[in-house]
Amino acid sequence: MSTLVTTLIIIAAILLTLLVLVQNSKGGGLASGFASGNQVMGAPKTADFLEKATWTLIAIIVFLSIISVGIVKGKGAKLAEESKTAVQVEAVEETIEAQEGAEDAEAEQPATPADAEAELPATPADAEAN
Repeated sequence: MSTLVTTLIIIAAILLTLLVLVQNSKGGGLASGFASGNQVMGAPKTADFLEKATWTLIAIIVFLSIISVGIVKGKGAKLAEESKTAVQVEAVEETIEAQEGAEDAEAEQPATPADAEAELPATPADAEAN
């Protein structure tokens, strides 16, 4: 949908550029060459048409730009929500892994301090004797 809106904005911008180039400006412009021919053909209000077309295209570009922002924000909010959910899932998984690691560490440690003393040699001389 955003591609369609962007394409329409680009087309409207190109048409607007062409209309501005055709209009009669203070220095002449392309419309000055067509003005006498249009009056002979029965369309003396070319300047009015070009001005209305220009303002219409400007309004279309503004409207499509606002729609485009709404589309992008909608996608951004959805992506932000998905990202937030993913971060929460990762945090839960890390917590579970930490708890499992703590349980494994407790299983490897002796149950009481007395058991720990029995397993370790009391002095370095005792260690050499074994």
